[in-house]
Amino acid sequence: MNVLVIEDDPSVRALVKAVLEKNNHTVDVAETATNGEKHASEDSYDIIILDLGLPDGDGFDLCKSMRDDEITTPVLILSAEQETDVKIKCLRVGADDYITKPFDTEELMARIEAISRRSTDSNGDRILECGELKVNMLERTFFVNNTKVDLTNNEYNLLVYLLKKKNKIVTQEEIAENVWDIHFDTQTNYINVYISYLRKKIRSNSENEYIDTVRKKGFIIRCES
Repeated sequence: MNVLVIEDDPSVRALVKAVLEKNNHTVDVAETATNGEKHASEDSYDIIILDLGLPDGDGFDLCKSMRDDEITTPVLILSAEQETDVKIKCLRVGADDYITKPFDTEELMARIEAISRRSTDSNGDRILECGELKVNMLERTFFVNNTKVDLTNNEYNLLVYLLKKKNKIVTQEEIAENVWDIHFDTQTNYINVYISYLRKKIRSNSENEYIDTVRKKGFIIRCES
């Protein structure tokens, strides 16, 4: 993979770069938010590893800015912050995963591999369909009633998971573990937020409701086919 590491701490940056290159990945590095965003907008990457504390800004704003600019590259946040609300904020601004410092290098690689699996399905040429909904796994595109609808990485990964489990109830715990690879905290509502985002984007091009909430159980995407 081609990886961009945005990290101002030289020791952490050198460690991450060494681990990635040892695993045969190509690595570009940036020490500031400005240079990181420049790299992300001008070059193509398979994943971006982003520190939250940067000398000219924070990772939250940078991640949000990249998503606003339609940079859909998966983002793995690297931070010393361990509070759940910080992790939830990262997900809400468009990050795909989160790992805390100090980190185990094997866990770092495992999370990178998990993000890669979620981003590029092993059966990448598969088409997932549900009524008017259609996902092209190879192109990572989504259509509602033949109209292309743009999704963030988190929205796309959530939709694909629901479609693969179509007509089956999935719990919030299952979604948290399989879409975000984290333990679900019952005090947070970020899954409901992303379900709401998907519903709104589907409703913008369809009169049909596809994603239902099953009280005290979870969610289900209902398909006739």
